[in-house]
Amino acid sequence: MRALDKPGVLADVTRILADLNISIDAMMQKEPDEGEDQTDVVILTHLAVERDVDAAIARIEALSSISGTVTRIRMEELKG
Repeated sequence: MRALDKPGVLADVTRILADLNISIDAMMQKEPDEGEDQTDVVILTHLAVERDVDAAIARIEALSSISGTVTRIRMEELKG
């Protein structure tokens, strides 16, 4: 997701995830480029119910601090 680089943005996002019982496995946010006020945020969650993930994405996209849409990439663990 693309987010404003200001205090409280990640708190808003993580509160939404917590409210929907979605646990974070890892998170990465890089420093924005010079002169930019937005940055990319990548969140990897633990296994979650798809309905809850859909609801979380809708709420996160509605935040004024989030630009555009959230990109979801499914991760599967292949067991052989």
